[in-house]
Amino acid sequence: MNFNVEKVTKDLIEWIRDFFRENGKGCKAVIGISGGKDSSVVAALCVEALGKENVFGVLMPNGEQSDIDVSKALCEYLDIDNVTINIESCFNGLVSEIESKMDFSNLARVNLPPRLRMSTVYAVSQCVNGRVANTCNLSEDWVGYSTRYGDSVGDFSPLSNLTVQEVKEIGRYLGLPSIFVDKVPSDGLCGKTDEDNLGFTYAVLDKYIRTGICEDEKTKELIDRKHKANLFKLQLMPSFPYKP
Repeated sequence: MNFNVEKVTKDLIEWIRDFFRENGKGCKAVIGISGGKDSSVVAALCVEALGKENVFGVLMPNGEQSDIDVSKALCEYLDIDNVTINIESCFNGLVSEIESKMDFSNLARVNLPPRLRMSTVYAVSQCVNGRVANTCNLSEDWVGYSTRYGDSVGDFSPLSNLTVQEVKEIGRYLGLPSIFVDKVPSDGLCGKTDEDNLGFTYAVLDKYIRTGICEDEKTKELIDRKHKANLFKLQLMPSFPYKP
């Protein structure tokens, strides 16, 4: 897999500048900071493209977050303004209200925090005259590893056509410390790593995406099944094609 990290990174930085010239002149890039590689790389790219004074981080623990120090460290490393907004009371209140009316499924409970976080990021963005950065990458999107109307949305998406391995290369090229690039990714929802949940590694997935090669047939079938089942997350909402 041939990946020119220098060229791609420079093109990305210019693409972000172009987006803000056309869609948000004078606005800040607002980013939900999780402490993982994706939000770290997006934040670093935006600092390079717009200047640190035009990047704003939003940290959103749901009660106690064991790795929030990494998120704080990233904001300090990049020297960007940030705010911490704990969504716990909002989450608990909404869960309590729903549970008083109906059975609340575990899947709905797991996906609620990302949706509350995105609502929070947009609210903050409107307070600081911002544009919200989407931080999903191609690998996650390929197998639907995101929450629709949660972390899957945003106003601009720097990484959505780049695999996990490529995102890491960009992070290293930008000089980000290893703690922000190589931290084991977890969903922050059910206590498992991404790869535990997926059933395969990102290295295997990325190779399959870029080359079409997957040595293990069962893994290939699993990836294909997840990809097909989750394509709707990447498509516009269907609308009735009425023509008067």
